Amino acid sequence: MTLTREPAEAAGAESSLQFLADRVDAARASLPAALDLAIELGDAVPLPGSGRTSVAWQLLSTLAAADLTVARVVEPHLDALAILAQAEALLGTPSEPSFRASPGAPPETSFEAPASPGGGTWGVFAAEGPGVALVATDAGNGTWTLTGTKPWCSLADHLDGAIVTAHVGDGARRAFAVELRVPGITMDPPDHWVSRGLPTVTSCPVHFDAVPATPVGGTNWYLERDGFAWGGIGVAACWYGGALGIARTLLAAARRREPDQIALLHLGRVDAALHETRIVLADAADAVDAGRAGGQDGALLAARVRSTAFRCAELVLEAAAHGLGPAPLVFDDRHAGRVADLHLYLRQHHAERDDAGVGRRVLDLESGSGGVW
Repeated sequence: MTLTREPAEAAGAESSLQFLADRVDAARASLPAALDLAIELGDAVPLPGSGRTSVAWQLLSTLAAADLTVARVVEPHLDALAILAQAEALLGTPSEPSFRASPGAPPETSFEAPASPGGGTWGVFAAEGPGVALVATDAGNGTWTLTGTKPWCSLADHLDGAIVTAHVGDGARRAFAVELRVPGITMDPPDHWVSRGLPTVTSCPVHFDAVPATPVGGTNWYLERDGFAWGGIGVAACWYGGALGIARTLLAAARRREPDQIALLHLGRVDAALHETRIVLADAADAVDAGRAGGQDGALLAARVRSTAFRCAELVLEAAAHGLGPAPLVFDDRHAGRVADLHLYLRQHHAERDDAGVGRRVLDLESGSGGVW
């Protein structure tokens, strides 16, 4: 599997990622091992927009094809590191790792990248929920505190730090870096997590009580930066990889016995969907590295890629269900896990609502530029 187009380049990339197979096998049944792998990859994987975006997304797809849980652990860690790097680039110069705001710096630029303290793990907590809110308060001299509740914080009880979005007034939000193992932070127990998909990637509300936080970028920067769209494409690369792992089970079944016309139909549809998604991801990586995926163009590109990967994954799930029947779902632990994991992970896409969002972006660009097709 590769996101590159040229055969020679594809062969080299495939070979360079072979080492992941053994690492994923070791991490599959161990959350600490998966977190350790995230740290290791965080030191090596190129950042989106660095000129090697396809390598970063190919790695996520490779992980997801082998084990979607491992990919789900690694992806937010890599995304958090990318966010920190983008914030540093905004200031023009990198800074030393720290969880403290730069003393005396203006509030909009106060930032010392708290990158992986002691080799730690990172998450990104940006979800909102009804009836709860996380509020940031400027305490002066560039220092901030967070108070309130943040919902849907995946793996919070296993991570060292997180990029967290909080309300700063007038409907605006801002990103902050926080340590998760400090006084003032409490987490709901994961006992309520009953998911059959991604069962070890538990998510819970996190409660903050005047917790010190370091601003990452300015007000609304987190949502407005080009990297927000690129991070969304990284998730789509995981969906594609998850679909690929299930598709390989379908292909293996067809090779064990002579396929009938219906089995061939399923294989044909799956192949076309996987091919389409691979090409779309490769094109998107090229656009990011060429500087053609910024602003509204980047937002539309990300929405299109996510929609394509989502449709591909749902088609593969349906083809596997229809083509393989119940047997692998009840007797093949790995296949049953992959199906459950992918079903849950895909819920990060809002289906028809996100498709409607693509339509709105198309109309907005149409009226402003004279045509998008």
